[in-house]
Amino acid sequence: MNKNFLALGLAAALLAPQVAGAEGFAINEWSAEGVAMGGARMFAEDDAANVAYNPASITKVKGEAMKSSSTYLSPHGSYKLHDGDGKEIEAGKNVVHAGWAVGSYYVKQINDKEWFGIGAFPRFAMVSEFERESKASTNAFFSKLNGVSVTPTYAHKFDKKWSAAVGAEINYVGLELQKNLVLPAAGVNGTTQIEGESYALGWNAAANYNFDDKNEIGVVYRSRIKHSLEADLKGYGTKSLGVGGGDVFGNAYGVVTLPDSWDIGYNHKFDKKTRLELKATRTNWSTYDALNVYFDKSLIGIPGKVDSSPSAKNWESGWRYAIGLEHNLSDKYAVMAGFAFDESSIPYEGGDFMVPTGLRRTYSIGARYNDKKQTVAVALGWMDVGTLDFAGHPEKGDAYSSAHAYDSFTKIASISYQRKF
Repeated sequence: MNKNFLALGLAAALLAPQVAGAEGFAINEWSAEGVAMGGARMFAEDDAANVAYNPASITKVKGEAMKSSSTYLSPHGSYKLHDGDGKEIEAGKNVVHAGWAVGSYYVKQINDKEWFGIGAFPRFAMVSEFERESKASTNAFFSKLNGVSVTPTYAHKFDKKWSAAVGAEINYVGLELQKNLVLPAAGVNGTTQIEGESYALGWNAAANYNFDDKNEIGVVYRSRIKHSLEADLKGYGTKSLGVGGGDVFGNAYGVVTLPDSWDIGYNHKFDKKTRLELKATRTNWSTYDALNVYFDKSLIGIPGKVDSSPSAKNWESGWRYAIGLEHNLSDKYAVMAGFAFDESSIPYEGGDFMVPTGLRRTYSIGARYNDKKQTVAVALGWMDVGTLDFAGHPEKGDAYSSAHAYDSFTKIASISYQRKF
């Protein structure tokens, strides 16, 4: 029965929409307990979701456990557009496009020294949408990245102080980009759509060290993953009137490198009931230097013209800091709280309406019930996304010279269920 449960959980994680809101690109919402503690959950006891947060900590799982989680994210935000003289030319809001981050995890203790775990959860995902008739639509009116990582993991406990883990990562992304293409000189006023998917491989490694019964540190490294994306290209009404007008259909190709990252965590147990976690994450967003897409034919039907979509990003590497508190009210009930701060990695010249996010502050709370066989946890969070100013590029077709995103926030709700065998 446990094998069927594992297969069903992994299938649900792979088939469900792995989507986050317009608040960002990186996903940290992998379980309700993790949401409640702001993502600072690297040293949890008997939690199968350790496969995602800290593979070296699956050695804390006794026996065999299966866990599933679902996190609901609802983004909101506003923007203003300005022309070259700084005059406001449009104000609007993003189309509320809520989504789910779904995770499934399985851990089995092989013997006193060895553990096996596997997880299916999103590490990168986003969705943003704006009115199709807005001036923002010349940059992007619909952008979606669905992502899921499957991570088979082996962990070894060397002694009472040291444990370590290594794992592979099978990463899937599905990308869809839509925007309006307006070229008055060519008589073009149409819509473009690029849609494709890709699989790629990565790896991860982790280690924990216990100073004593109350203090523990850990580190996790996740490799960068390079995707070569082949996609369908559709241009509706993009063929120049000079060559008869009409639609264009073809293929598109691009390369995107998802960044590598380091997690460093510290766990302190005040007593048997209360513990505190600190976590810092360094993500090398500098790998996202450009989003260049190449077409096998001209979007306007003229060879050598509009046969690519170059877009420099030049994101900067940045840090995420989190603190989480867990307190056991009794043997069965616990409460949790957390706070996280994300630096913005998007420079003024590299911003766009695909990911219009500034620095992020996330406040969260949660509660958990557990007995010998099962655990249920719930969490609520509020993410203040902040503001972001970025440049438009009229020479590439943008209908504005600068943009200001503001009043952006995301509502978060999460639930997890774990069963032990």
